[in-house]
Amino acid sequence: MTTTNLKAVDLPRWRTDDLYPGLDDAKFTGDLRAFGEGVRALEATFDDLGVRKGGSPVTPQALERVLGDLNALTLDRIRLGGYVNAFTSVDSRDALAQQRAGELSTLGLPLGSLRSRLTAWLGGLSEAALGELLGASSVARDHEYFLRKAVKYAAHQMTPPEEDLAARLNPSGAGGWGKLHGNYTSQLTGEYRGQPIPVTTLRGMQSDADENVRRDAFHAEIAAWKTAEMVCAACLNGVKGEQGTLAKRRGFADAVEPSLLNNGIDRETLEAMQASVVRSLPDFRRYFLAKARALGKQKLDWWDITAPVGKSGTVWQYAAGAEFVEKQFRTYSAKMGDFAARAFGENWIDAGPRDGKRGGAFCMGWVGDESRIMLNHAPSLDSVSTIAHELGHGYHNLVKAHRTPLQRETPMTLAETASIFCETIIQSAALAEAQGDEKLYVLETQLLGHAQVVVDIHSRFLFEQAVFEKRAERDLTPQEFGDLMTWAQRETYGDTLSTLHPYMWAVKPHYYGSMFYNYPYTFGLLFGLGVYAQYRQAKQDGKEAEFQARYDELLSRTGLADARTLAQGFGIDLHAPDFWEGSLNVIRAQIDEYEKVTGA
Repeated sequence: MTTTNLKAVDLPRWRTDDLYPGLDDAKFTGDLRAFGEGVRALEATFDDLGVRKGGSPVTPQALERVLGDLNALTLDRIRLGGYVNAFTSVDSRDALAQQRAGELSTLGLPLGSLRSRLTAWLGGLSEAALGELLGASSVARDHEYFLRKAVKYAAHQMTPPEEDLAARLNPSGAGGWGKLHGNYTSQLTGEYRGQPIPVTTLRGMQSDADENVRRDAFHAEIAAWKTAEMVCAACLNGVKGEQGTLAKRRGFADAVEPSLLNNGIDRETLEAMQASVVRSLPDFRRYFLAKARALGKQKLDWWDITAPVGKSGTVWQYAAGAEFVEKQFRTYSAKMGDFAARAFGENWIDAGPRDGKRGGAFCMGWVGDESRIMLNHAPSLDSVSTIAHELGHGYHNLVKAHRTPLQRETPMTLAETASIFCETIIQSAALAEAQGDEKLYVLETQLLGHAQVVVDIHSRFLFEQAVFEKRAERDLTPQEFGDLMTWAQRETYGDTLSTLHPYMWAVKPHYYGSMFYNYPYTFGLLFGLGVYAQYRQAKQDGKEAEFQARYDELLSRTGLADARTLAQGFGIDLHAPDFWEGSLNVIRAQIDEYEKVTGA
């Protein structure tokens, strides 16, 4: 593979001019000013209505005004934030975009404090008072879950001045460290065979069929991260230091507890899922060893994890992948197929890797029921699965577009449901059509993805837990971060790897954002597989239309109830090991087939 193959040649870039002609456009700067004025007006409204801890009583009229104004302002922030992010995420060297991002962040700074005040105000409601409020106001009933969450959050709030200070310091604290990490690493390059190559490209090269390319790219990547370790360590110490301090100050039992509240699950659900994950690790190790033997090795090196196995008769260039995704989405429903066609046809997607563009992929809300999707596409089925995955997020945005912004606030656990479901549609279709080496190629793609979300994600969870424990005592050195990372990898991958990656803590941007931005992916995979299994059964029973209606309703309600309540609507008990084992058994069957096909 040459680096030319990984450039964004002739790949689509997302459309932005449907919102504004540019970042220096008068309408954009005017809307930016209006947003700032709206924030100040909301502050005045909060003061007038006594929205604070121990303030004025929560009346239906006051609540409706507050929620109405907050929803309207949130829509403005989504539009402006999405527009700015459409520039900063694909070109970190865009000085004007960085300036606008800073302006928007400063203008929106009081919103964090206002949300804290609103939580404290609502937290004073007794169950009886909340019941009266719900009976008297349809707006309150529409936002019941939001109100009940606020009561729970309020129990973990600091004093109002402390919450206000924490919100205002975040952009220059954890938020600033996270921004530095994203901007700095997006410009990081490593020397590959005498040529400077972006780190994101080097990571992509570790999927090359030639082990010499994979190995050399890996060592070039590690050398690049070595030069960045002091910056990344400072960023991670800053983020985790602030998060751990605030969690303790807010009275949480440990650093995991606030993430449970944010993700809409309880500790029993997390423990049931994680116990099943640990029980599945020996099965995943069977896959890793079978892959090693298929590559002619006893054990894998880190640069072999994403190595191709099997051969595809399909050249998965972007256009072919997009066509395949739309076709398979239509086998599920015309609505989903039409959605994909719209996303491709209206240029919602920025597809190719390039210098200054952030790694990975994401989907963000745009305006109305539209989304924008960033990819770093390479010609592989895995990248096609990523297209489907991110379109799944976009489909989720589509079906909940009629909700208010506060009703759309979805915990990460449930935010992965649609993406995993759509990805499974694609991978199942590819497997059904495959024979011989093509079948092995598809199985490899499936299991590689599952292993990343179950095995590697569990290593990231263990790593983050350990970091929070040690960071409570002092700053950690780059070497200590590396040692914790390789320890966590050994705990999960076992003895299947000869070479580990000591800088995965610097690679993954998730560590520099929300707390425990890892296990929700595992939840999303296993929950999504469980829901997909119900779809397959409904299809056999001739009840597809009924399932599709229930599924869309589930997605539209992900901001209206906790995960366990929504799961119960599908007959799923998240506390029961049987559910998690059932989803993992789907993967175990794929591992069995993989061993059979490889002759392992």
